[in-house]
Amino acid sequence: MSIIELIKTSLISLRGNLLRTGLTVLGIVIGISSIIIVFSAGEGIKSLILAQIESFGTNIIQTETKVPSTKKGVAADTESGAAMAQGVQVTTLTLEDMEDINKIPNVKRSYANILSQDQANYGNEFRKVFLLGTSPSYIDIDKSEVDYGRFFTEAEDNSLAQVVVLGSKIKDKLFGDSDPIGKSIRLHSSKFVVVGVMKPRGAVMIMDFDDYVYVPVQTLQKKVMGINHILYMVHELDDVSLADDTAEEVKYILRTNHDISDPAKDDFRVTTMEEMMSMLDTITGALTLLLLAIVAVSLIVGGVGIMNIMYVIVSERISEIGLRKAVGAKYKDIMLQFLAESILVTLIGGAVGIILGVIISLGISFGAKNFGLDWDFIVPFQAYLVALGFSVVFGVFFGIYPARKAAKMSPMEALRSE
Repeated sequence: MSIIELIKTSLISLRGNLLRTGLTVLGIVIGISSIIIVFSAGEGIKSLILAQIESFGTNIIQTETKVPSTKKGVAADTESGAAMAQGVQVTTLTLEDMEDINKIPNVKRSYANILSQDQANYGNEFRKVFLLGTSPSYIDIDKSEVDYGRFFTEAEDNSLAQVVVLGSKIKDKLFGDSDPIGKSIRLHSSKFVVVGVMKPRGAVMIMDFDDYVYVPVQTLQKKVMGINHILYMVHELDDVSLADDTAEEVKYILRTNHDISDPAKDDFRVTTMEEMMSMLDTITGALTLLLLAIVAVSLIVGGVGIMNIMYVIVSERISEIGLRKAVGAKYKDIMLQFLAESILVTLIGGAVGIILGVIISLGISFGAKNFGLDWDFIVPFQAYLVALGFSVVFGVFFGIYPARKAAKMSPMEALRSE
């Protein structure tokens, strides 16, 4: 029997009970559409995070504090994460380190950041706010922009001036529609003059920059927090192709400044954009695999449904099997006929599932963009391959046993049972 004849015979058989066929296909449709959605969502999440990472600049490297390893056989990053979760604080990264790093030929400039919380008030308005202590060069490196007014200057930072720039949300909460420029808010029992308001930026990662009060880093250190250290710093590069070499120079300077001879004892972490992207690929890849494992459960359920239906079909067509064998049909012919029906059911379910998955993924992307998220609609080519591959594999795997049962029947037993 040719492939075309097999397909025609299978379609005639499946049309014989459309309700049963439709219910069988439904299980596969759900599983296959889930595969497409998972792959598309993975790419969408990746594009969203990538856009947020790039909002900090593409020609940068970042240096942050890290709890050094103290135990043998324990990965430094693993212990660092556990220590930070327990509230361990590293105070060795300073503005003096940043000044030394700025002397590296490929480092154009840098900014330092620290975070704090306090209560801000203006008139009768009291708000709990996040304070972002940063360098004046922040506005030149980062993608943030001043809406009106200005950002604070190097002179104001060095003189510990009590000036602030407000995020757009904080401005609205404290001042409403009135102009805050030149007015004073109270932070930490002291007055700070508002010199600027930032343009709305929205949340980036877990940080909502519109809800921040920007303070000169040295002012926040000395007059509010009473500290000398910083949390992290970002360095702008002249030539991004030299990022890895520059990162090694940064590490050398910090190890020298912090008297570190063993790299395993580093109290800092230097990350290039390439490393950030690599971490992003690892995270989204692991998330996609986890979700696919969950989706596989629904596919198995659908596959079991196919097996049950094929058993029913075999039982209903015993006389047909006996008649075909009596007129010369071979084991291979019967086997191929029922296996073709099983594969055809899963391929139909796969095709419908792919179309449905693409439509739902497009809807998710459209909805996310309406909420202001930079979520790209992408269905990678491997998603289609995996979906079709699952369809064929499950069709063969769950259809082969009923097909073998049908093919092994003796014509006499089949005709006698009828």
